[in-house]
Amino acid sequence: MSQAVIKLTNQQIEAMGEKYKAYKAKTPPYAHYQLKLPDVTITAYQSGKTVIQGLGVDAFLQTENLSASESEATKKSSLPKGFSTWSVMGSDEVGNGSYFGPLTVCSAYVSSDKIDLLKELGVKDSKALSDKQIRDIAQLIKVTIPYKLLVLWPEKYNSVQQTKNAHEMKVLLHNQALQLLTKQLDKQPQAYLIDQFCKPETYFRYLKGQESIIRDNLYFETKGEGKHIAVAAASIIARAAFLDGLETLEKKYGTRLPSGANAVSDQVAAKILKQGGMETLGKVAKLHFANTKKAQQLASKSLM
Repeated sequence: MSQAVIKLTNQQIEAMGEKYKAYKAKTPPYAHYQLKLPDVTITAYQSGKTVIQGLGVDAFLQTENLSASESEATKKSSLPKGFSTWSVMGSDEVGNGSYFGPLTVCSAYVSSDKIDLLKELGVKDSKALSDKQIRDIAQLIKVTIPYKLLVLWPEKYNSVQQTKNAHEMKVLLHNQALQLLTKQLDKQPQAYLIDQFCKPETYFRYLKGQESIIRDNLYFETKGEGKHIAVAAASIIARAAFLDGLETLEKKYGTRLPSGANAVSDQVAAKILKQGGMETLGKVAKLHFANTKKAQQLASKSLM
């Protein structure tokens, strides 16, 4: 388990507590609150110190754009000098933190001679782009560079989750996407870069027993989209696929499916439970999230 200790202002603590209020647990002594999310536990103390623990520390810090003062997730970059100009295959995933919709993983190969072109197309950190921009730019990327996209729909996700945790699923998907895309190329990339969501030793432990593993010249970096444009390109394609996936499920099941995992998600899930039961919910949502239990409670109350 990883741990990060960060210093937040009272305003930041209040905002985080409101954003994730659906995950509030019993408050420890001298704390404002404790939040138990699917992959991390967050304890915000009255001193301003906030402790984040769990397998998803790196991903949470990246999502919230936070930096840790004492964290295994904030090591000095291990990338070689000039790495951003290399021919690199980057890999990223989207949908891991969203209750509804698929988990999408994309690997994208950007040769050194395509870096400037991608910048001209508007490729950058997907969090700085609107959904429309992401979809538009994704289409341009797809006809410009080689990529491999894998989509794990909720029904399959829930089936696999019975024997593999969320991190293990992501590891297997990243390794598969990197392998499949490498086979499409005439020559291997100078390096591979994964937007880090777990420690390298954990990543390779989950791959134990796999026949083929991308291991040589493989790097892991948090905020990888800022370390090489290949990760930013992969992130945009994965994000566009996630948005398309949500839309596909919305049309198929006739209900709006919000992104994220908050109180609104609980309410939508409760409605789905009342109309189609757990079988239908399992086709649109990741059932191991805490939202499922909250939705069941809401659904049962409305029937009383």
